[in-house]
Amino acid sequence: MAFEITNEMLVGSLMPVIVYWVYGGLYTILGYSCNNYRLHPKEDEDEKNFASKKTVIKGVLGQQFRQFNATNLLYMITRGNDAGASSGQSTSFFVIARQFIVAMFVFDTYQYFLHRYLHQNKFLYKHLHSKHHRLVVSYPFGAIYSHPIEGLLFDIIGGTMAIYISGMSPLTSAFFSSFCNMKSVDDHCGLMLPWNPFHIFFTNNTAYHDLHHQLYGGKYNFSQPFFSIWDKILGTYMPYSLEKREEGGFKLRPLKEFKN
Repeated sequence: MAFEITNEMLVGSLMPVIVYWVYGGLYTILGYSCNNYRLHPKEDEDEKNFASKKTVIKGVLGQQFRQFNATNLLYMITRGNDAGASSGQSTSFFVIARQFIVAMFVFDTYQYFLHRYLHQNKFLYKHLHSKHHRLVVSYPFGAIYSHPIEGLLFDIIGGTMAIYISGMSPLTSAFFSSFCNMKSVDDHCGLMLPWNPFHIFFTNNTAYHDLHHQLYGGKYNFSQPFFSIWDKILGTYMPYSLEKREEGGFKLRPLKEFKN
């Protein structure tokens, strides 16, 4: 049976890319006018990070190119084998909601244990995951900046697993992947905006993940991108407080008993 890329497949693979840059661009613009909500001063993005923004953009585009190819390959294989999601599948709100919940749980579980292992294994951290942590002060479009192999493990394999197990159609998976990209951008945006809906529905938010990027937070807050349940169950949860800085914005402070 011949495989072909349909319009539905193209939408499913291109929409998350467009959403990533549009949503990231929105946060980048807000970053210039919302200093009272920043976790770090704007200049820290250049002074405290170990990768230039040009390098980050190049790395993210490469990752998205690989994701585009992997996503369309998945669509062709599952259609060719008459497995996984199909365009004839029910698209009722209940079915889509169930698929989202299943995919979120699968994605979160996979990412927690992989993420934690990449920190605990010194070889893998040095050669793979440390690239993402070159951004000590994270910003929106650096959300998926990582080593190509890590990108394969985290986003391509993890996302593919979540989509396949949940049984999503290409169109539904486009919305799920876009939602994941929005959440990831939000987690790395460095802004604690009071009206942010992600901060209302998820305790795993911008401050939660920003703490993990700090030198004292590398052994905590591995959960991503949605829930904090695995951190709390397995003892890697680090609570924190937000304090107003005199010059504007917030200072993230871990609770003392967890700092060491």
